[in-house]
Amino acid sequence: MANSYKFLLRIFLASYFISTIVMARPIPYTNSTLVARLKLDNEESSTACWDSLFQLQSCTSEVILFFLNGETYLGQSCCRAIRIIEHDCWPSMLGSLGFTSEEGDILRGYCDASNSTVTPPHNTNATTNVSHHILPKVFQIP
Repeated sequence: MANSYKFLLRIFLASYFISTIVMARPIPYTNSTLVARLKLDNEESSTACWDSLFQLQSCTSEVILFFLNGETYLGQSCCRAIRIIEHDCWPSMLGSLGFTSEEGDILRGYCDASNSTVTPPHNTNATTNVSHHILPKVFQIP
């Protein structure tokens, strides 16, 4: 009989400890809602964020070539989309699109730098800038 009481006591204590271990914990209350986190409360900024996301989708091939081939040119619209997403919207969005945090930092740095510098004029063909007066008669272009 004493053994059955000890057994019941052990069962009771075990169930008590197990129930306290697996007991649900309260979720900490946060003031931010899903609308605030997605920045949907401001109609103008949310539209810019979503437009930039779609613009980034259309320039994905530029971004891939940027990393794979070392091609150091991203179009202005692509950089604009990256800047808006990184600075005004969701900085971690590039990570959810498959880019690592390092790649996101590289894109942000490149686009920030290209935004602050003026693009030099394109080089034209050397023969179009040559004056006929400088060349000897043998090399003059008809």
